[in-house]
Amino acid sequence: MKGLPLFPATLAGSLPKPSWLAEPEKLWAPWKLEGDQSAEGKRDAVRLVLDMQEKAGLDVVSDGEQTRRHFVNGYMEKLEGIDFANLKTVRIRNRYDANVPRVVGPVTRPKPVHSEDVKFLRSATSKKIKFTLPGPMTMVDTLYDEHYGSREKLAMAFAAILNQEARELEALGVDVVQFDEPAFNVYFDEVRDWGVAALERARQGLTCTTAVHICYGYGIEANIKWKETLGKEWRQYEETFPLLAKSSIDQVSLECANSHVPMDLMGLLAGKDVLVGCIDVASTRVEAPQDVANVIRAALRFVPKERLYPCTNCGMVPLSRDVARGKLQALGAGAALMRKEMVQGA
Repeated sequence: MKGLPLFPATLAGSLPKPSWLAEPEKLWAPWKLEGDQSAEGKRDAVRLVLDMQEKAGLDVVSDGEQTRRHFVNGYMEKLEGIDFANLKTVRIRNRYDANVPRVVGPVTRPKPVHSEDVKFLRSATSKKIKFTLPGPMTMVDTLYDEHYGSREKLAMAFAAILNQEARELEALGVDVVQFDEPAFNVYFDEVRDWGVAALERARQGLTCTTAVHICYGYGIEANIKWKETLGKEWRQYEETFPLLAKSSIDQVSLECANSHVPMDLMGLLAGKDVLVGCIDVASTRVEAPQDVANVIRAALRFVPKERLYPCTNCGMVPLSRDVARGKLQALGAGAALMRKEMVQGA
C-alpha cells in the first residue's frame, strides 16, 4: 500500500474489551451495556484500542473488533435465515465442541452490518484502517446447516453477502478488507475444491487491499492442546499457500512467532504481501522489541522487505489489556528497530 513505511506494523484481529463493556479475557463474552449506553460504550472502546495501536506505532489500525462479541457470530447474528435461539452442538475446526446457531432458511442480509462501525472508525483516526470479516468457509464451520445441504452452496451464499458488505466498507474509506479463514488450516480438500473460490467471490470487484488471515486459533486451551498433536513441524500452510499465491488476494496473514511453522513456507507466497505473525497470542509473556526484530529478520530470507508486514499471530481478546498493550508496543518497536537496521545497512 502507498504511504506506508518499510515493515508497516498491523494487527491480525481482536483486542481485549474494557471490563465495563464485556467480561475480560473471555471469548463470546456477553455485553454489559444495552441500548444507547451499549452504542456509546462500543465507540469509547474503539477510541481506546485506536489509542493503544497508535501509541504503539502501528501503521495500519483496526477497531480491534470492539463492536462484536465474536469474529464470526458478531457478523452472522445480523443475518436472516439463522436461528440463534435454538443452538446445536457441533465440532468446530475438528477440534472442540461448541453450541452454534442453525441455518433454517436462505441466508440474507437485510441491511448493512458494519457501515456505522466503519464510519466511526474512519472518523476517529488518520491512519490507514483495516476491517476484518469472517471468511465464507469459517462461517460455514461455525454453525449447523439445516437448509442448504451443502457446505459449498452455503459458503457461496455467504460469499455473496460478504462481497456486498466489503464493497460498502471500501466505499466508506476502508483501506484493507481482511477475511478471517482459520478453517483453511483444517479442511484442505474443501479449500482446494471450493474454499478459495468462495474467498474470491467474497472479494470480487474490490479495489482496496484484500487480505486473508489463516492461523492456528486463539490462545485458548482447545487450540493449545491441538497444537501439541501437530508434531515438530506444522506444515498445514503448505496445502493452502500455493493456491492463495494464484489467487487475487493481495495479502496473507499467518502465524509464525513461537510456532513450529517452517519459515521457508512463506516462499510459497511469491507476489503477495506477507503479514508475518511476530507476536505469540497464546502466551501472556510480553515480547521484547528484539524478539519481534528477530522474527522479521528471519522472515526476510523468504519474503522481500517491501512485502513484509509485521503482525500478530491472531487476535488477542482472551488476553488482559495490559498484556495486549505490551505486545503491541513490542510489535511497533520491533518494526522500528528493523527499519533502522535496514537504513544503517544500506
